[in-house]
Amino acid sequence: MVYDQQRDAVGQRSVAELVNDLSAQMSRLVRNEMLLARAEIQAKGKRFGAGAGMAGAGGVIALYGLAVLITAAVLALALVLPAWAAALVVGGALMLLAGLLALVGKRQVQKASPPIPRESLESVRKDIDVVKETMRR
Repeated sequence: MVYDQQRDAVGQRSVAELVNDLSAQMSRLVRNEMLLARAEIQAKGKRFGAGAGMAGAGGVIALYGLAVLITAAVLALALVLPAWAAALVVGGALMLLAGLLALVGKRQVQKASPPIPRESLESVRKDIDVVKETMRR
């Protein structure tokens, strides 16, 4: 009986009212989807921030660990050489390693410059040419 009353109520509504209801429901649906997306992005952002913080802390601790290992290398060489000579040898080796890494890094940056997506630009240009050609026909 309730179903018949609902069907009669819907059957007696005008098309304009139905379209108005559809518009309101679509608006509500889009609004709710946006709220859901925003909540999801916030949750992922918090997780990303926590992960980045932990990674940064791990990097700092690794830096301290590296300093201790370098000190151990100096102390180990100090058993064979005077302490100043051991520190000089380890420091020289580290500077050599830093120089090599800097040169390799510089080459990589030069290969990547300029940061323009050439392949994508070429693809877009081809797409534009195809559209222009299609429009001419």
